[in-house]
Amino acid sequence: MLLNCAFSVCHVLMLVLCLSAAEDFDWTKNEHGSFYYGTFPTGFSWGVGSSAYQTEGAWDKDGKGLSIWDVFTHKKGKIYQNDTGDASCESYYKIKDDVSLMKELKLNHYRFSISWPRLIPTGVRSDHVNEKGIQYYDQLIDHLLENNITPIVTLYHWDLPQVLQEKYGGWQNVSIVNHFNDFANLCFERYGDRVKYWITFNNPWSVAVEGYETGEHAPGMKLRGTGAYRSAHHIIKAHAKVWHTYDTQWRGKQKGQVGISLSGDWGEPVDISNQKDIEAAERFVQFNLGWFATPIFHGDYPQVMKDFIGRKSAQQGLGTSRLPTFAPQEKSYIKGTCDFLGIGHFTTRYITQKNYPSGRSGNSYFTDRDLAELVDPRWPDPGSEWLYSVPWGFRRMLNFIKTQYGNPVIYVTENGVSEKTQCTELCDEWRIQYFKDYVNEMLKAIKDGVNVKGYTAWSLLDKFEWDEGYSERFGLYYVDFGNKNKPRYPKASVQFYKRIISSNGFPNQREVENWRRKSIETCSSSSQLLAADPLTSHMEMVTEIVVPTVCTLSILLSAILLMFLLRRRN
Repeated sequence: MLLNCAFSVCHVLMLVLCLSAAEDFDWTKNEHGSFYYGTFPTGFSWGVGSSAYQTEGAWDKDGKGLSIWDVFTHKKGKIYQNDTGDASCESYYKIKDDVSLMKELKLNHYRFSISWPRLIPTGVRSDHVNEKGIQYYDQLIDHLLENNITPIVTLYHWDLPQVLQEKYGGWQNVSIVNHFNDFANLCFERYGDRVKYWITFNNPWSVAVEGYETGEHAPGMKLRGTGAYRSAHHIIKAHAKVWHTYDTQWRGKQKGQVGISLSGDWGEPVDISNQKDIEAAERFVQFNLGWFATPIFHGDYPQVMKDFIGRKSAQQGLGTSRLPTFAPQEKSYIKGTCDFLGIGHFTTRYITQKNYPSGRSGNSYFTDRDLAELVDPRWPDPGSEWLYSVPWGFRRMLNFIKTQYGNPVIYVTENGVSEKTQCTELCDEWRIQYFKDYVNEMLKAIKDGVNVKGYTAWSLLDKFEWDEGYSERFGLYYVDFGNKNKPRYPKASVQFYKRIISSNGFPNQREVENWRRKSIETCSSSSQLLAADPLTSHMEMVTEIVVPTVCTLSILLSAILLMFLLRRRN
């Protein structure tokens, strides 16, 4: 926050002018500061989410094979403070504990992922199926259903079996399409009598770009300008094959649905009157969400991706585009393979045109787009450096999907905010504000006619946050990672989200303000419980008592800087 406030006053004023211009943008009929009191449609589904590698722990127990994340995190220097998900939240051993937290929230659904190497250690079904892994998810699914919580199951949330990476190059090799289909078929066979909502992939953008282009994520490959596109191509083919497998072999008897969860940050033009900025903002969304959604809904990549990557490839002297092509029969096979669209949305960017000339060193996914991403320094950013709270972008993104893809059934599969702080912070007022504002923008989108059927808060627990280790916390429940039992403590946002669920929305201003007050009151007692935990180490107790003073000082300094900037603006 302090770094953002240090932007020049000139830059702040420029973005303020852009923000004012954006307020005249009436495509979504949205005013940035407005709040709509009302309720969601009857039957709207409320849930929380998690993923296997981030929460389960038990990385080498009961016959589980190695995943690319097991190997990647054990290499020094890949993860912040060399953290790993080896133990994480120990959810593998805490099914009943975690489901009881969900029951307390009165959730309708729980979204979790199945670890491919826990079921098939080598990734190849004909090698071996691990029955102990099968039993773990059997128990989880059964316990959810016993508590009237609908399981929404993700087949791939990034933990590829390491053997498939070593033998074939992972998602770089088309052979993985059949291996993934075999894994999915096993899941349908064993769990499909009880699971009716399947998600093939979670955020394939991240798998492709961060796993095979930048190398920030497992498997850590840096195939600049080609790796992301080739991986995405095979992921799209794998998704389509799994959808068809379910459609032909299982749908008739199991009556379930298969979708995909795509990440969708919104891109807003810096200058709404500048055609180049408008086109750049559209390009930002098409290179992100459209990269995967457009083939699935329309049969081929967005035209703007084909144009830009093709032109840049030609400028490099390449004979063909770095963006792979689908054969005509593949286009028809892929088109329409989506019973519902999952959307993971967290933040927004201002976008402006920026030309990246092609050079001998080659292009990357990022330079192919010819754009620059900007943020308004006034946007709140309590945690992850990429995550700014910009609620109005959510409604715009949902309306974009309605317009582009024929108003499909949407489930919001991830939405939430992190904190990056040294303090044990259970009174998470910024998260309450984030959920309040973002859920309200989703409600407005439903009023606009967008077909949103459910919402998944991200996430149930604090957990392993990939390359950031345990330095960022998204959870509604605080997890004490320093304690071997990994106890969970409710943050204030638990009570606030619970009230949204019980009211199915926002009944009136007075009641919603009362929710906030009561939620903050409850977190103080939780803080006392945490401080009194007999298993908490001396170092953690010192952190609990001393560091909040430092955090409070940071907040005060930020407030003073903000007041200064506002006065200069006025």
